[in-house]
Amino acid sequence: MKKILLPCLLAAAGLLNASGQEREEMLNCGDMDRWLTRDVKESLVIGGNHKILHEVGPEKVIEGDEPLIFNASSPWRTSNVMAKVSGVTKCSTSVFPEVRGHGKCVRMETLVERVKVLGLINISVLAGGSIYLGGVDEPIKGTKNPLGKLIMGVPFTKRPAALRFDYKTKLTGEPDRKKITGFGRQETVAGPDYPEVYMVLQKRWEDADGNVYAKRVATAIRRFTKTQPDWVNDYTVKLEYGDISGKKNLADIEQLKNDDPYYTRNSRGEMVPIREIGWAASDETPTHVVLRFSSSHGGAYIGSPGNKFWIDNVRFVYE
Repeated sequence: MKKILLPCLLAAAGLLNASGQEREEMLNCGDMDRWLTRDVKESLVIGGNHKILHEVGPEKVIEGDEPLIFNASSPWRTSNVMAKVSGVTKCSTSVFPEVRGHGKCVRMETLVERVKVLGLINISVLAGGSIYLGGVDEPIKGTKNPLGKLIMGVPFTKRPAALRFDYKTKLTGEPDRKKITGFGRQETVAGPDYPEVYMVLQKRWEDADGNVYAKRVATAIRRFTKTQPDWVNDYTVKLEYGDISGKKNLADIEQLKNDDPYYTRNSRGEMVPIREIGWAASDETPTHVVLRFSSSHGGAYIGSPGNKFWIDNVRFVYE
């Protein structure tokens, strides 16, 4: 059953639980009930098929291959994207709306996109499904540096105690993952594939040259290592504030993100990396939140086709 139904255009509303000790705020469009639909015709050279791309946001149908511009009416974006490479329009779809009770939820899938050019050349690319706060520098114009095309994070100045959502999972159980980039041979990557939620609060700033830096204010990251066929409601991930580098058994994904940084658009309109250069004080106020749910954890073009991750009712908890 859906826990809360709120119009997408409203700001998050506060809700007290039975004990009155905490307050929840549903993220804008976090109930996943309303979806924008894009109907894009791919280029004739690859078949000229119509592809439907779904995005979480106010209900609307957009026809044609125009880029989807970041809109304040919904902070969410998905891995459903449109690419235009050498004049060829191609779409990738790995996130879908699904009926749940009287509303909807989001289903993310890891799958293989296949393209046949003029009926002669077959190209396969692995795509993991993800939904995140931010945008895309669309249309995608190439396969290099995929993170460099995503605008990760939105302005945010609150200090929630936790992230809360409903979820279920379906994992393939494969012992290793696949890497399929569309170029060269398919590779094997050691280790199983897991759905993941990644949330950090950052304090960002931009220097005179347009470079963007950040300090990590808080961290909340989880991987889901087994199939969960039934909905788990009100799953809660506590945020850890301040420097957690001394934490026992600190996971690699909890480290500062510098080697493979996320990107944003600076004040000049340029796509630049977000350099996390340190840990903020535990009482610091953030400027941005980065929040991403994904059906695969291994990065671009890596995963196990068949992994699925369902999410619903995404909200923050305050104490």
